[in-house]
This record gives sequence, structure tokens and C-alpha cells, in this order.
Amino acid sequence: MQPRLLEGFGATVDRVVHAPDLPASPDQSHPFVYFMTIRNESDRTVTVKGRKWVVRAEDGHVTAVEADGVVGCFPRLEPGEQFSYNSYHTTAGRAVAEGAYLAVTEDGEAVMALIPPFDLIPPEGL
Repeated sequence: MQPRLLEGFGATVDRVVHAPDLPASPDQSHPFVYFMTIRNESDRTVTVKGRKWVVRAEDGHVTAVEADGVVGCFPRLEPGEQFSYNSYHTTAGRAVAEGAYLAVTEDGEAVMALIPPFDLIPPEGL
């Protein structure tokens, strides 16, 4: 069953920072830390079970990442609660990231919150 968008269950990208001191491979040499907040402003309790990221590089390369939980957690959010975290992704150059958080309500309904697109842009000259 396809998860549905749950009104009031959403995500914001709070900040994105180029972090050149973090580990990165030579072919993906630009690490970015992103700070996220998942908000439950619906009238339902939700438990985040996973996420899916799609990163589209300027050169057309697309990377899709799916994983259980969020940074090792499965946040349970009552109405009015939120969960904030940060993580990082590496790129070869300019890219755009977006995705979704997958969750279930207290009665087992599959729902999702979209992660709005955000830019991963290395500083000029790098």
C-alpha cells in the first residue's frame, strides 16, 4: 500500500552547511551537513519508520538512498511534537536533495512527509 500524505505531518530543512573537514571520498569530495526538523502538527500520533533521499547532481547523476529510521532512531511523535537532527551527504559538485519520511499512525496507516528540495552547493573555487 502506498503511503499517503498526512496533513500537518511535515519536514523542514533548517540549515545546510558545506563542511570540508568531514570525511569524503576523492570522487565525492564535498560534504554537506543538513539540519532537519520533522513536525507532527496533525491530530494523529505517528512513528517514523524510514526515509528515502534522492540527490540529483548537476551532471545528471541521480543517487537514491532508502534506510530504516532516522539517524538510528524511530521517532514517535504525538500531535504537536517535533524531532530535530542533523546528518550529512557528500557530492562531487552542485546537487539538489529531496525525499520523504515514511511513518505509520497509531492504527497502522502508512503515511509520509515530504522533504522539500534543498541545494548542495560547494563554495566557489573548490
